[in-house]
Amino acid sequence: MPGSLNLDINTALQVLFFLSVLGAMLAIFSGLQSIRAGNRLMFFRKRQEMILRGWRNLFLGAILGAIAYSLNNYAEPAIYRVFPPSPTITLTPTVTQTPTISLTPTITLSPTITTTPLFSPTPVLPTEYAAKFLSEVTPSADAVFSGLQFSLKIEGNLPVDPVTEFRNPVNHLYGTFSYDKMVDGSQWTAIWLQGEEIICEETKPWDGGTGGYGYTDCLLPADEWQPGDYEVQVFLGTRYITGGKFLITGNAPTATRTPLPTRTPAPTITRIPSATTVPTKTPFIRPTDTRQPTATSLMANTATKAPVNTLGSLQPDVFVITVTGTPPSGLIP
Repeated sequence: MPGSLNLDINTALQVLFFLSVLGAMLAIFSGLQSIRAGNRLMFFRKRQEMILRGWRNLFLGAILGAIAYSLNNYAEPAIYRVFPPSPTITLTPTVTQTPTISLTPTITLSPTITTTPLFSPTPVLPTEYAAKFLSEVTPSADAVFSGLQFSLKIEGNLPVDPVTEFRNPVNHLYGTFSYDKMVDGSQWTAIWLQGEEIICEETKPWDGGTGGYGYTDCLLPADEWQPGDYEVQVFLGTRYITGGKFLITGNAPTATRTPLPTRTPAPTITRIPSATTVPTKTPFIRPTDTRQPTATSLMANTATKAPVNTLGSLQPDVFVITVTGTPPSGLIP
């Protein structure tokens, strides 16, 4: 059976590891004893043989130690790559309840509010996730998943120190699982819940091959991992295929938020009233009389032409001006 094969490989590796450690310790102890005994011998050849035997034992102890280290860290993942285990279906035990005496109620109260749970005991994929499906490949009805194991770290899709209870502060959690008979391109969905509130989700086409190991993870700020019960539900198509629960204890750290700097209002500028311009006095220009008085000539100029010389002597014409009348005052005669 696949489950027994997985258990036998794990047990065999553990036995080989402890045998290698024990052999290494015995070889180192024997080598040291041989070297000490050889150093005490007087005969050169015997001393050299004992010392050589001691170094051989020390070398054998180092080889066994390296083998033990390899078996503890690398052997199991290497074997699983060659022989991938087929996960076993975890059966959910049914609890048989002991019948109790039913008391006949005297008054039957009619409930006023009917509470409809978000998820039924058998988880059902919420209808809003079907609208996010991208795959057109029909999931295989024979596909199987193991139960989820939760851890803070993984190596090669394998959990490191898986537990079911974590103590704050936590930041990044992984839910690992093994799977078989998967078909690439099938739509799968993982939902992380705290109570009835969805805190993480992912839905995408499958790309991990037919068998092996896979994981789903949830990364949140440390202050959002509140103490309480958490559940992870994994769906293949719309069919619930696996899940798991874990607990977080301790108070979540308080997020420190840097206050935003307040904006200092810019000082208002008080305008200085402008000086009122004193009107300049327009000088009064007394109008000047540009008119020059015209001097009325009080003198009448009369010209008397001298008589023409008829005697034949050429004389220029001479005019004799005779001024008559009284000159105006202020004039020099």
